[in-house]
Amino acid sequence: MSRYVVQLNSSEAADPGRFGPKAANQAALGRKGMPIPDGFCIGADVYRAQLKAIGVEEAALAYYGAEYKQAREFANQVRLGLYTSDIDPEIREELLEARAGMAGRTGALVVVRSSALVEDREGSTFAGQFESFLGLETEADFITAVKACWAALWAPRALRYMQTHDIDPGSTAMALLVQPLVDAVASGGGLSRTASGGMMVSATWGLGESIAQGEVVPDRYDLDADGAIVDIATGDKKHSVSCHHHHAPHAHHNDHEQQARQCLNADQVGELAGYLRKSEDMLGVPAEIEWAMDKGGIKMLQARPLHMEDPIVPDAMWQKHPGLRGQPSGVGWGTGRAVVINCECEIGRIAPGDILVTNVAGPALASVLPRVAGVVAELGGSTSHLASLGRERGIPMVLGVRDATEKIPDGSQVGVDGVAGIVRWVQ
Repeated sequence: MSRYVVQLNSSEAADPGRFGPKAANQAALGRKGMPIPDGFCIGADVYRAQLKAIGVEEAALAYYGAEYKQAREFANQVRLGLYTSDIDPEIREELLEARAGMAGRTGALVVVRSSALVEDREGSTFAGQFESFLGLETEADFITAVKACWAALWAPRALRYMQTHDIDPGSTAMALLVQPLVDAVASGGGLSRTASGGMMVSATWGLGESIAQGEVVPDRYDLDADGAIVDIATGDKKHSVSCHHHHAPHAHHNDHEQQARQCLNADQVGELAGYLRKSEDMLGVPAEIEWAMDKGGIKMLQARPLHMEDPIVPDAMWQKHPGLRGQPSGVGWGTGRAVVINCECEIGRIAPGDILVTNVAGPALASVLPRVAGVVAELGGSTSHLASLGRERGIPMVLGVRDATEKIPDGSQVGVDGVAGIVRWVQ
C-alpha cells in the first residue's frame, strides 16, 4: 500500500487539503467523466516530512512575522535545504516506483506540477508563480523537479505574492501533481463566463506554455451561453512549443500557413464548451480551464475559479479617440499615462497609476501589477497567466493588441477597457 503517493483516479486524490486545489480539481474532473491524463499526487504531508527530515521546519515556521533580514535568511535556509538535500530514502523509493509505473503504462515523458494548498483559489490563483517541469525523461531529472517544486514555495517571486495576500508560507505546504506529458497537437484555455454572458475558448499549436507565458496571441472562439460559436479571431501563432524524447522543451517557428490556420474545428470547440459547463458545475462558480489535444483527443489539464466583472461604460469622450482591439482580461476600466516598455531594464520608469504598454505579457510582470492602473500587451490572451493575475487584482488588461508599442504614444493618456478588450488614447 502506498504511503506517500495517491493515484489520480483514486477518490483520495480529490482532497484539496492534502493535495492542493490544482491536483484535487484535476482528480474531480476525471471523476465527473471528463478526459484527463494518467497521473499521481504527492501530498502536502510528504513536503512537511521532508522539511522535518532535513532540519528546516523551525525556520519555515519562524519566517512569518520576522524582521526583513531574518526572514530572508529563514527563507533561504528552507529553499536551499529543499533544493539541495537528499529526499528521505523511503519517500524517494516510493516516488520512483510511482514514476516508473506511470511511464510503463503510458510510454510518455513526465510532467511535475506544483499544487500548493493555497493555489488555484478565487482571490489567490498563484498563476505562474510556482514551477512546472515538462518533458522529464530520467529518474534524476524527476527527483530534481520534485525538489525544485517544493523549493519554489520559498522563491522570492512566490514570497512577494504571498506577502500581498497576507499568506504565511510556513503555515501552508506544497503538494505535487505528476502526469504524463500530453503530446499536444494544440492546447489552450477557456472561460465558462464572459462579460457578454457567453463562453470563450483559446487555442494555439503545440503545448500551452506559449499561451500561459504570453508569448503568442492564441486563436479566440467566442461562444454564446449554449456553446454556439458567435465569433472567431485567428491569433498570431508565430511559434509553438513541443517536447520529445531525448530533447528539452523547445520552441519552433510556424510557417505562414500554420499561423493562419485555426487550431480547432467546430466539433472540438463544442466539446470544450461542454467541459466548460461541467467544470463550472463542479466548482459551483464560473471556471477557467486549461486543456491539451493529442491525436487521441482533448484532455483536461486544469480547472479553477474564475473572477469576472460586469462591463463599465466609459465616459463618452473616450469614444472620440483612436482605439485598438485585443483580448480582454475580463475586468475593469482604467486610465493613466502610457509607459511604453520594450525592455525589462525600463520597468523602473513605471510610476503608480501608469498604464504599462509592452510586447510580451508574461507572469514575470506580476511584480509591477501593484503599481499600474492597466496593462496593454502585443502578445498574450484572455487565458494567459498574466490575465488571470489581472482578474485576481481587478486590473484591466487588453492583450494581443497588434503593434501596440508602436501605435500608442509613450506618455499619452490611455483608457483600458478590460471587459470589452479595447484600448484608446488621447493624441
